[in-house]
Amino acid sequence: MERPVPGGLRGEKEEEEEEERVLVSEHSWRPCPTARRRVRGCLEWVRRQLFRVGEDWYFLFILGVLMATISFTMDIITTRIHAAHTWLYREIGDIGVLKYLSWTLFPTALAAFSTGFSQSITPHSGGSGIPELKTILMGVVLEDYLAIQNFGAKVVGLTCTLTCGSTVFLGKVNKFKQHEMLVAAQAVGVATVFGAPISGVLFSIEVMSPHFAVRDYWRGFFAASCGAFMFRLLAVFNSEQGKAGQAGQTIAAVFKSDLKIDFPFDLLETFFFLILGTICGIVACAYLFCQRWMMVAIKRNWLTAKLLATDKPVYTVLVVLLLASITFPPGLGQFMASRLTMKEHLISLFDNRTWGLLAANASGVAKPGGLWQEWDHPSATIYGTLAFFLLMKFWMLILATTLPLPAGYFMPIFIYGAAIGRLTGEVVALLFPQGLHSDGPPRPILPAGYALAGAAAFAGSVTHAVSTALLVCEATGHLGHLLPTVLAVLVANAISQKNQPSFYDAGIIVKKLPYLPPIRSRHIASYRVTVEEFMERQVVALAKGDGFQEVLVALDASADAEYPVVESTGSPTLVGTVSRSQLLRRAIEDLANPK
Repeated sequence: MERPVPGGLRGEKEEEEEEERVLVSEHSWRPCPTARRRVRGCLEWVRRQLFRVGEDWYFLFILGVLMATISFTMDIITTRIHAAHTWLYREIGDIGVLKYLSWTLFPTALAAFSTGFSQSITPHSGGSGIPELKTILMGVVLEDYLAIQNFGAKVVGLTCTLTCGSTVFLGKVNKFKQHEMLVAAQAVGVATVFGAPISGVLFSIEVMSPHFAVRDYWRGFFAASCGAFMFRLLAVFNSEQGKAGQAGQTIAAVFKSDLKIDFPFDLLETFFFLILGTICGIVACAYLFCQRWMMVAIKRNWLTAKLLATDKPVYTVLVVLLLASITFPPGLGQFMASRLTMKEHLISLFDNRTWGLLAANASGVAKPGGLWQEWDHPSATIYGTLAFFLLMKFWMLILATTLPLPAGYFMPIFIYGAAIGRLTGEVVALLFPQGLHSDGPPRPILPAGYALAGAAAFAGSVTHAVSTALLVCEATGHLGHLLPTVLAVLVANAISQKNQPSFYDAGIIVKKLPYLPPIRSRHIASYRVTVEEFMERQVVALAKGDGFQEVLVALDASADAEYPVVESTGSPTLVGTVSRSQLLRRAIEDLANPK
């Protein structure tokens, strides 16, 4: 039996063994010692040179490239799985029950898995995350929200949510020097989704405006540019044209439009763009009010509150099954172009042609391949399908925002605004078939231009952002309608900001997160209000030299939690504060032990 070794001797013995191992390792033979020293010297020189410009550049570059790669991978997985679902739905044949089951069970199962998986990892993974991000940037600590587990849960859950397609109608907008990296990550999210680095940074400035420092501008631009460039580069390499090596293929806009004319709009059309902005602002106010009311009602209803507290996947299954049943193509879905993906929805709404003229000139048998034909139903006009789409998607999108799964809400409202603009443009083209002209020959009405302005105006009014006007131009590569788009966005924002909080601020309000709300009043008199007008003047204070009797008088005179301490009664200069509990404890001690 070995005798126990004292702690000090054991430590000395371990140190001797470690030194012996180090000596053996240093004297062991290694080939090419000179070459290895030179390589180490070169690597050290490269490291010194690289980090002379600051390590922020490399972290931001890695952030942009990493997020672009993840976003692109998610898009590839979503596209492949959606293609498989479309093939299955097509190959089933004309058996109505099987077609219904394949249409509804597929998104229901994916949404249930997204909810169950993400919630099992962390309860913070639901929603878009921007309300929580604003709260964190304000200085509030949300435990485990920025953990790697939450990131993995959001990536997996968001991929499943995106694969549900237009059935659920939810999208994506994808955290050391934590503040700067969080701000840059917000810009990278928009930049990689739309391939728009400039508007991505401007959008994050507007959304995070109370917390966005000027020093973060370059960080956001650099990270967003790296992310957008990497995303577009991967998209080009993955495209069939890129594989074929066609000479004309370069990095292009994500939602490429074909609005190439000399005069995109006439000056007289500015009036209709202002009307479009007014419509988007009013609809956005209604949407924000109803969405916030729905979130509160879901929490107060005993059945939905119980499901969200104990059985979130069950609630997701019920909601998604309802949405999928409504979008079933042989049913109501045929009037909402439900067979299109969200990207196809946007591309079709940005179509350069006038649908009213195409539908009037189309033959009885439609030629396949045109996305606009999904909006043309024999028993309804183009105007009817667009109006029905807007009516149904209004409440369906509100209901979808209550799902406890990772999702992005910017793309759905972007598409919804494009549909508002498309309907407005088609109506204007119907009223003025020869076009409008203030000088020179008549110029045709382009409903696609109204769709661009509508997408920017509605998305901007819901999020209280003006940079959506530039976002539309970057995403489509079209600058011809920039002026009317800006006008529509400004009008819509003026209406929504006056009457409703933004979509992200509403999420903070409903979730009861700590947040400093902005000043709602825009009246100039509100900026002349001073603290003196509403400050409390009758304050009980203590002087530094006050004794036991003065403390008792102060405790009897006021029940405040803290008392200000001043220099003296004649010189009331604040020198500190003292809590009521400290005064009571000291008073009890003095009474128990009188001197």
